[in-house]
Amino acid sequence: MPLKIAMIGAGSIGFTRELMHDVLTVPELVDSTFAFTDISERNLEMVTALCERDIAANGLPAKIEATTDRRRALANADYILCLIRQGGLEAFRTDIDIPLKYGVDQCVGDTLCAGGLMYAQRTIPALLDFCKDIREVSKPGALFMNYSNPMAMNTWACNQYGGVNTVGLCHGVTVAHWQITECVELWAKREGLLAQDEKLHRRDVQVVPAGINHQTWFLKVVWRGLDFLPLLSSLFSEHPTFRNTEKVRIDVLKRFGYYSTESNGHLSEYLPWYRKRLDEIPQWIDLSDWINGETGGYLRICTESRNWFETDFPNWMAQPAPTISPDIRTEEHGSYIIEALEAGRPHRGTFNVVNNGHITNLPQGCVVEVPGLVDSAGIHMTAVGDLPLGCAATCAASVRVQQMGVEAAVHGDVNLLKLAMLHDPLVGAVCNPEEVWQMTDEMLVAQAQWLPQYADAIPAARERLASAEANGTRVRTMTTQGVARIAVRSAEEMAQDAEHMRRLTATANKGNLERADQPEPSGD
Repeated sequence: MPLKIAMIGAGSIGFTRELMHDVLTVPELVDSTFAFTDISERNLEMVTALCERDIAANGLPAKIEATTDRRRALANADYILCLIRQGGLEAFRTDIDIPLKYGVDQCVGDTLCAGGLMYAQRTIPALLDFCKDIREVSKPGALFMNYSNPMAMNTWACNQYGGVNTVGLCHGVTVAHWQITECVELWAKREGLLAQDEKLHRRDVQVVPAGINHQTWFLKVVWRGLDFLPLLSSLFSEHPTFRNTEKVRIDVLKRFGYYSTESNGHLSEYLPWYRKRLDEIPQWIDLSDWINGETGGYLRICTESRNWFETDFPNWMAQPAPTISPDIRTEEHGSYIIEALEAGRPHRGTFNVVNNGHITNLPQGCVVEVPGLVDSAGIHMTAVGDLPLGCAATCAASVRVQQMGVEAAVHGDVNLLKLAMLHDPLVGAVCNPEEVWQMTDEMLVAQAQWLPQYADAIPAARERLASAEANGTRVRTMTTQGVARIAVRSAEEMAQDAEHMRRLTATANKGNLERADQPEPSGD
């Protein structure tokens, strides 16, 4: 029987089209049925039209069933992919703009910090609704693969409260593995161990990554039997590009001894040291690309991509459809997991799963990111043991914030949400307790339409804000666009680089466009 693969949030052009193409490069999966569902009928129509055009042009037997009825899409599904951004760009703007008033300057704001915590409050109730539908109408044992951030909190909630086997998937480890490979390659050429025209693939460099999503550490880096951990600090510091674009990661590498998987902008907002003093932020970031630390950079790039797709859609449909073949397959894990489970070709990757002794000095039951192997018998995760103490301490602080964030989202607990904000590394470094309390109230009120679990509590938050304003006890905020904010470009400005915008909009990994433009099969 052909597989049924449901995609929730299929109006996301980058993820939906890429992941569908990936699946259709596998011979055993070319007759799959893709069930696309989204709350935006317009976005769903555009993405479906484009994907149906791709399937027809390649003469494949695959089918697409598009519907705004989620339960219909999930009925009898074998696999479910979650691609949603709950609240869309409207809510995302408040994740960035409200904390800025309190001095919390975020680059991404979708994993931890004030933005990530509020994103979890919006997303977790929706995911638990999805899980209920999956239990009731999907195939027994259907695998839920979550791509939506905040990855750890979402995956944690689905496994603990959703009753559905959920694995979280992220490309951060893969991108960082390529960076390390590039450093090893430059060193090897300098040492005469590689010819100048030779290229290393990341498969050539063995690594052991472990930690939590967006705070995973490379505990081992080996090439040709050589241990590169002692060399990484100097190799990254000497790299002609990374020494400018990865200043936070290099500083952490120098002090901790281990390279962290996530981008400079991402990492800078998960730690209490690099963005707490606004006048110091410029020395740690680089504005050659948003992901290197730009204030609200991901919000800007997502806004531009969505605006461009809506403006440029007729041109997308007029262009020749791509040839769906293994040489365009991305390194996103989803299709490889399905291929391994259904066709038996093993796949090695790094996945987000419930910690069941995989990392022994992080709490049991939290969500960790560790290596795993997938084959026809299932997903088999590695027991890594202890993280180095510095790495474990950083992850543990975030894990407890995540835990409070999950519990607050599930139970609609305002006080617990405020405690999560207070304990967040960057928020706690920037704000005093009263500022945290007021900021959280303001975010709850601004996002009320996406927070059903707080329906009874939000009127009180609104009253507290009004009362503080009336009696003069409201804490002072600032009017700022952030230290490194870049304005969203107009359609006319984006049209000056139309081909780049099409590539950017079409890729799921907007932080690594150069690599995404030239995808290589993982072969794992």
